[in-house]
Amino acid sequence: MPVRHMLVVSHTGRRDSLDAAVTVCRQLVAAGVVPVSKADELADIVAQAPELSSIVSLDSIDTSEIELAIVLGGDGTILRAAELVRDCGAPLLGVNLGHVGFLAESERDNLQETIRRALARDYEVEERMTLSVRVKVGGDVVYETWALNEATVEKASRERMLEVVIEVDGRPLSSFGCDGIVMSTPTGSTAYSFSAGGPVVWPSLEAMLLVPLSPHALFARPLVVGPDSVFAVEVLARTQGTGVLWCDGRRTHDLAPGARVIVRRSPVPVRLARLHQGPFTDRLVGKFNLPTSGWRGPAEGEAAPA
Repeated sequence: MPVRHMLVVSHTGRRDSLDAAVTVCRQLVAAGVVPVSKADELADIVAQAPELSSIVSLDSIDTSEIELAIVLGGDGTILRAAELVRDCGAPLLGVNLGHVGFLAESERDNLQETIRRALARDYEVEERMTLSVRVKVGGDVVYETWALNEATVEKASRERMLEVVIEVDGRPLSSFGCDGIVMSTPTGSTAYSFSAGGPVVWPSLEAMLLVPLSPHALFARPLVVGPDSVFAVEVLARTQGTGVLWCDGRRTHDLAPGARVIVRRSPVPVRLARLHQGPFTDRLVGKFNLPTSGWRGPAEGEAAPA
């Protein structure tokens, strides 16, 4: 039988995350699966549990050999793991050790059962759309990247306003001063976009969102467009200072006046391993601890949702 490899991603600088990583690696090894980890995290794990010296460094194998990425932490750790498996498409199975953990599939209390199901391949894979992000200056492409949650054009200086013009599908929509512009996927609608007043979009819907940050304009409402649309945000020449592009809060690029950020759907999705197939409504209620008192359920004879 071929050797199975599973990537373990954790924030080993935190004791609870390191302990969880050791627990997971021990369970994988006992099942005959080879754990894989980044070199720095591997060193921390082996220092805590010397018997786990069989862990393989991510740098030493072809990422196509990775069957699954087990991610121990909050949404930030899951976004970091998504970078690591971007080229191989391994699904991400998140175990929440953070606060909200919207992308995570299980909690720390269920860790051993989660790994048991991972070993048995007892999960379904859900694909989430991502964004392709390109920066142009003049006619030249000077930077390209991607995002799972959002691409954000922001002012680089706290005391300076960012002057931008917004374009949708090749046509100008509006120009104004603001703190920034968030361009988000449905997955990111519960992240930065949500904090900025954007709508919550069910992840089953393929769409893109644009949400202005502190706009100085009469018309600067959040927008929702189809997955085949294209956003563009240009930093106007009258901007005093520079802007900055952030993607998922992890990848960044400076934007001089005249820079143009183009965002469209990426053909490469992120794949999430799901253990539970409950409705997204329940996830919203659980993660945000929303009050539901007074709900009595559908009326008799009312059709159940498809």
